[in-house]
Amino acid sequence: MKPLMLQGHERAITQIKYNREGDLLFSAAKDSKPNVWWSLNGERLGTFNGHGGVVWCLDVDWQSIHLITGGGDSSCRLWDLETGKNIATIKTNSSVRTCNFSYSAYQAAYSTDKAMGHPCEVFIIDTRTIDDSISSASSILKWEITDSKVTSMIWGTLDETIITGHEAGDLIQWDLRTGKKIHSIKEHSRQINDMQLSRDGTMFITASKDQTAKLFDTSSLELLKEYKTERPVNSAALSPILDHVVLGGGQDAMEVTTTSTRQGKFDARFFHLVFEEEFGRVKGHFGPINSLAFHPDGRSYASGGEDGYVRVQSFDQAYFDYTFDYNRD
Repeated sequence: MKPLMLQGHERAITQIKYNREGDLLFSAAKDSKPNVWWSLNGERLGTFNGHGGVVWCLDVDWQSIHLITGGGDSSCRLWDLETGKNIATIKTNSSVRTCNFSYSAYQAAYSTDKAMGHPCEVFIIDTRTIDDSISSASSILKWEITDSKVTSMIWGTLDETIITGHEAGDLIQWDLRTGKKIHSIKEHSRQINDMQLSRDGTMFITASKDQTAKLFDTSSLELLKEYKTERPVNSAALSPILDHVVLGGGQDAMEVTTTSTRQGKFDARFFHLVFEEEFGRVKGHFGPINSLAFHPDGRSYASGGEDGYVRVQSFDQAYFDYTFDYNRD
């Protein structure tokens, strides 16, 4: 189970994502250039040059034609995937913290930070035809977040809702026809770092600084399961083929120099989806894991760390043969 080490970033990884087919892996980092890699052999296809600072988030549409990125240079950018050309640049008042295409890719959503006297805002834009006119076009919908800022976001069922995770630990479901809140729950006590949908979109998992990851129902926001660790969880992903969850994290970046990798602080940790029990760990990173993603075929996963490396780890046969012993009565 020797991992592929993808070394193309000079600074810490902020987010990684596979496209729908899983042949491409995208990585964003605190340097200004998102990368795209062949997931099979770890060869770098190219970089997307244009941002002027940290890139916090990225997403690829379901046809792998366009990429959306958001960064600390107060811009959200749309790219042609094949050529790496920057098609449109949407200027914002503050850093873009999250960005996502809807499932159909007819719309995209992004959120900005509360900074420099500007409030945290969520924007919905029309991405049916992507050209430079998007740079100057106004958003379909935008609303202000008056409470704690948005730190993660996913699209809900049938592109009719979005779910935002907040700095204070709140989860809010928004109706996109009106821009109003539908549900609001607070199951986490600290910031939600990451949210990822299950393969069929019926459930999603959250990763929080309160040292837990939690599984929720997408439509009702009902809490289903909880996975506990001893350190902040930066990212969590759901296996597309098995009842497995992978969590990654570690302490805050400023405390990293005082601990060694031998203490197991920076492992990827595998839990059973249903029983909430940890059954495996994978070592590798020299710093906290900031982002995790399962390959769409479920036979490997990728992790991006504070050390600037992306590691693609294929599973041995033993992983697929492993079963939990439990009483079926």
